[in-house]
Amino acid sequence: MPRVNLGFPSNSAAAASIARGDELPHDFPREWFEFTHPEDPLHQISIDLTWVESTYACGFGTSRCRGIDAALPEVGCCTHGAFLSDEQDRSQLFDAVQRMPKRFWQYHQDVGAEELEPWLEWDELDNDEGEPEPALKTKIVHGACIFANRHGWPTGAGCALHQWALAEGEDLTVVKPEVCWQLPLRRLEAYEERADGQEILRTTITEYERRGWGNGGEDFDWYCTTDARCHANAEPIWRSHEAELRALLGDSAYAVLAQHCQAREQMVNAHPQAFARHPASLKAQTYSQDRAQ
Repeated sequence: MPRVNLGFPSNSAAAASIARGDELPHDFPREWFEFTHPEDPLHQISIDLTWVESTYACGFGTSRCRGIDAALPEVGCCTHGAFLSDEQDRSQLFDAVQRMPKRFWQYHQDVGAEELEPWLEWDELDNDEGEPEPALKTKIVHGACIFANRHGWPTGAGCALHQWALAEGEDLTVVKPEVCWQLPLRRLEAYEERADGQEILRTTITEYERRGWGNGGEDFDWYCTTDARCHANAEPIWRSHEAELRALLGDSAYAVLAQHCQAREQMVNAHPQAFARHPASLKAQTYSQDRAQ
């Protein structure tokens, strides 16, 4: 029997989860789609088609989510709090908290009235040079983000901001911290020198897998993106996460992506073996077919 490359240290929680079969190994073939941004000839877009054509759907607040900490499965991946990306991210969160009805927020009484933004606290985050620097993130209350509701709360387990947004038609890409609404998508941006010496910006959209969390990702007891139970959505990510992709890429670039994926859709579904499909989506499809028989 061939040895499976777990992709993580053999003594890590990640390797244990993969060995148990709770997740699939993270290293597998991927297909990419690259194009020039329609509105900027010096901006290249690279899209991980294997991920955006997958049928992943976040299971936070449901039995599909086991949580990155086995001791607190109901809070999903919210055990560390969310780091804010910039002042706009901070001001949007301030506005959201002011407007969100408290019936959606289990731990609203755990904020200190004497503070201007009592849902935030200072921590450290590595900068581009790998050096720690002060950074704001959402406060930890009872072992998880202050916005993470638990079972027994009237609106159920899950993110208070997310529940409010869905219930009252708020824009998730505005009311939630940027790192939260981007998941399960990961945007990377870097300037690079083209072969002709011209500097260009490259934006990459890919899977927010374990490694996207840095070295700490291998310590998660479980992670969702390669668990087939989280790939039972009826639609691919490029459709189900249209709003998020538009926010990450812009409307014109999303239109290019959607046109390309739509043209591929029938071929991908008819001949999955001819494309680099996400293994968790394929496994989920097999489960569905077996139940139908």
